[in-house]
Amino acid sequence: MQGLHLTADLHDCQCGLQWLTDGRALGEVCAKAVAAAGLQAVGKLVHGFPATPQGPGGVTATLLLAESHLCIHTWPEQRGVTLDVYVCNFGADHSAKAHALMECLVSLFQPLHSERNQLQRGRVAGSVR
Repeated sequence: MQGLHLTADLHDCQCGLQWLTDGRALGEVCAKAVAAAGLQAVGKLVHGFPATPQGPGGVTATLLLAESHLCIHTWPEQRGVTLDVYVCNFGADHSAKAHALMECLVSLFQPLHSERNQLQRGRVAGSVR
């Protein structure tokens, strides 16, 4: 097994509020971004949370990919988002597609600040742990 796991914590997102609160709209744009990156969605689950005294409810969206997964969690009251893109590189290297998907989503949310991480998962065939 081998793969690439990308994460991003986005702060002070300047996007329209619907991208942080509207599960249907966020799910649709995620599916389009996955396809545009050349990845294949095989399932989707989106959950909207109710409003609280702190503000409107956020959204959790998960797309199962033939290559692995995309997860998004939004915090509209903080204008924050966490992104998680993981691709397995079994049979082909999907790393460039994972990066393209991440860039598309970061540009959607328009954060003023972000922390991003990249982790190589698993091991290359023939390597010793």
